[in-house]
Amino acid sequence: MAAELVEAKNMVMSFRVSDLQMLLGFVGRSKSGLKHELVTRALQLVQFDCSPELFKKIKELYETRYAKKSSEPVPQPHRPLDPLTMHSTYERASSVPRTPLTGPNIDYPVLYGKYLNGLGRLPAKTLKPEVRLVKLPFFNMLDELLKPTELVPQNNEKLQESPCIFALTPRQVELIRNSRELQPGVKAVQVVLRICYSDTSSPQEDQYPPNIAVKVNHSYCSVPGYYPSNKPGVEPKRPCRPINLTHLMYLSSATNRITVTWGNYGKSYSVALYLVRQLTSSELLQRLKTIGVKHPELCKALVKEKLRLDPDSEIATTGVRVSLICPLVKMRLSVPCRAETCAHLQCFDAVFYLQMNEKKPTWMCPVCDKPAPYDQLIIDGLLSKILSECEDADEIEYLVDGSWCPIRAEKERSCSPQCPILVLGTSDANGLLSTPSVNGGGGSVLGGAGSGGGPVGSVENGKPGADVVDLTLDSSSSSEEEEEEEEDEEDEDEEGPRPKRRCPFQKGLVSAC
Repeated sequence: MAAELVEAKNMVMSFRVSDLQMLLGFVGRSKSGLKHELVTRALQLVQFDCSPELFKKIKELYETRYAKKSSEPVPQPHRPLDPLTMHSTYERASSVPRTPLTGPNIDYPVLYGKYLNGLGRLPAKTLKPEVRLVKLPFFNMLDELLKPTELVPQNNEKLQESPCIFALTPRQVELIRNSRELQPGVKAVQVVLRICYSDTSSPQEDQYPPNIAVKVNHSYCSVPGYYPSNKPGVEPKRPCRPINLTHLMYLSSATNRITVTWGNYGKSYSVALYLVRQLTSSELLQRLKTIGVKHPELCKALVKEKLRLDPDSEIATTGVRVSLICPLVKMRLSVPCRAETCAHLQCFDAVFYLQMNEKKPTWMCPVCDKPAPYDQLIIDGLLSKILSECEDADEIEYLVDGSWCPIRAEKERSCSPQCPILVLGTSDANGLLSTPSVNGGGGSVLGGAGSGGGPVGSVENGKPGADVVDLTLDSSSSSEEEEEEEEDEEDEDEEGPRPKRRCPFQKGLVSAC
């Protein structure tokens, strides 16, 4: 019995943590703790409560452990090679025939040993990073028909041809046939060809190689041309977009052949084929209204953040003005929108912004001229609320507390000038001017040289009448004219002859003076 007890203790001392936990769990003891705690607990169990069932369990665990260990090859201790015998060892190793690793019946676990959890360890395989293309908002990708593949030149010629053969599945053909038409002959579900630079560092935009031509089966496909340039010395630009190949393809199980002709001028390009669904600007606007509306309270918090007092700044901003006119079309905003990355509060109209990018995709903010892609656009909920409440103003001002006030343009006041009425009349034989009276009767005003041509008023029934000016009288006296002539002669003597004055009277007319 003592020999069995010593043997059981030796077995327990060689157990691992998992074996100790199984043993303690077998007798209903706690399995938690560090290894030395589990060993102490198991030895106490063997010392004070060693039943035949417990001894049988210990022996079973021990045999299970060392039966596995004996089936594995015993690792040989590593011995350093003698420097003098390394050459002969290399020769002996080189004389052994080697098994090629490319054979079909290779047992990788046998060659490379066991890995984690008994899985075979395969040789390391270097994966080349793939070319990625940027996502296009107006194209929703359904399937990838051809992954981005590099165009490899076959010879040293400048013009190269790269063929590609593929076939559509019945499901893909059904999607194309059942899709609606965006325009006559243009389906919403399309097979498009995209070309870009072979750069794996970042997602690439569409970029055509020089002298590009695309042939689908037996017909050439139209490629977007160059924009005309009116500036001298500026090369015309070409809009690089996905090329629609659907109308030239066989919508059946037959194979389609695509041949890309391109110019080999040192740059590397990659091509890819996708099955996409083309969207319209109205569909993108509806999606933006569904998932891109920013809550008014969040917009209000952003206004407060913009107008927060900066202790390091000497200038305090008490408000910021925001126009309710779209900078794109100079019309009142209907769907105020801006990019989440923009630092300004000014918005533009999402309707016209999406329509412009549908025709010519640039995705640049019209306010700050920085990138404003579709996935970063938000609808300003606060400004949308302001537009519905303030209909008679074209500009508002945000205040420090997040509130706002309209800025209305002052209306021009139309006021008539308060000046006397000039009545022109003809003098009678006595030198009197007939003037209309308040009651419609005629009055007379004395006009002579002593009056000086000034306005003279007529009084009727105690009320002043209309002011009258006699334009037929000369207001200057002869003495004043003589003094002016003498001064003019003195000026001519001092300064030289003066230029001739233009006669103020037209030809054929005589002065009334």
